[in-house]
Amino acid sequence: MVKWEALSASQQREVERQMELIRRGVVEIVPEEELKAKVINSIATGIPLKVKLGLDPSAPDIHIGHTVVLHKLRQFQQLGHNVQLIIGDFTGRIGDPTGKSETRKQLSEEDVQRNAQTYQKQIFKLLDPAQTTVYYNSEWLGPLHFTDVVTLSAKVTVARMLERDDFTKRYQNGLPISIHEFFYPLMQGYDSVALESDVELGGTDQKFNLLMGRTLQKEYGKATQAAITMPLIEGLDGVQKMSKSLGNYIGIDEEANQIYGKSMSIPDELMLKYFQLATDISDQEIQAMQQGIESGSMHPRDAKMQLAHTFVRMYHGVEAAEAAQQHFVTVFQQRALPDDIEEAVLPASELQDGQIRIVKLLVTLGLQASGSEAKRSVQQGAVRINENKMDDPSADITPQNGDVIQVGKRKYVKLILQ
Repeated sequence: MVKWEALSASQQREVERQMELIRRGVVEIVPEEELKAKVINSIATGIPLKVKLGLDPSAPDIHIGHTVVLHKLRQFQQLGHNVQLIIGDFTGRIGDPTGKSETRKQLSEEDVQRNAQTYQKQIFKLLDPAQTTVYYNSEWLGPLHFTDVVTLSAKVTVARMLERDDFTKRYQNGLPISIHEFFYPLMQGYDSVALESDVELGGTDQKFNLLMGRTLQKEYGKATQAAITMPLIEGLDGVQKMSKSLGNYIGIDEEANQIYGKSMSIPDELMLKYFQLATDISDQEIQAMQQGIESGSMHPRDAKMQLAHTFVRMYHGVEAAEAAQQHFVTVFQQRALPDDIEEAVLPASELQDGQIRIVKLLVTLGLQASGSEAKRSVQQGAVRINENKMDDPSADITPQNGDVIQVGKRKYVKLILQ
């Protein structure tokens, strides 16, 4: 490794510039001195760092929460380094037990492959393909013999595994822990061995897994990676971390109006965190916005509209962002109906004497998933027909061609009777 003293003054300034950008927004670098030494060596030799991110394709969509780490990877690329993007087609069959209170259902190979293809398409909305190498960890995990697996597992004790908070809680509460779940951090760590990664990124909940990579690299005689943890973003509920399974997410591949509308429901107190961790807005712009909100010269609603516009622009382009903003203003601020309402067919066979129960209508049209969900929406005042609020879930209505049925702020259909 090249020493700091061997660098020219301009190279030393470049090291400090890179470290400043790398530190921005991170929770922890383990260890920072080791990462700085890697950056020094990279600048002196001209050899880019290999920066790793592993993603298990356990769901078909990438959401804003995932992009926190992707933005940091993009910064590494802008500094001239290369990204090792690992699609966990092998580990994804088990599922990361991090944060789980029970054993996860294993995915089929077909599910994993289908989700993996979607991931790649979405990821390159942020990352530069020219500086990204995509790997599937089945390439090196699949061919391992049982002897190799025993050798791998012998390098870590059960006590070390039980240091994980989620395993500890399950063990103390008498909840089952399957043996194969212990293999997840081992396999993620072995990915770093196979690719000789210099740096690995993940959320704060991934720290144990990231450090396992360092442990196994050392055990296999490799140079150890530095680990960088990034903050987790709370979802639209403002409490739980963003997750598709919790329904509190914004998918980056969602339709533009959906992204904009969902963004407008982000709690005010989380706006700046979203700007800082999940957008390409500069620090100076964010600071000016914060000062404006604190001084009262900028309304939080206007800042949130800028956030919504930014998300749509990043993933659908400027024109789509302008159109989504106009749609929101027209529909939700001026309470006008959109021009392009989707049509929904109601078969005449669903009517009795020309009428239908409002709850049944919502389920039949696909506006609600179940009768109980539809009942709650009506009781909460979230259902309108031709702008008239419905408040009685037991009411029978007489539907007409062209009726506009609305549920919540974003679901509209125009009724077609057949």
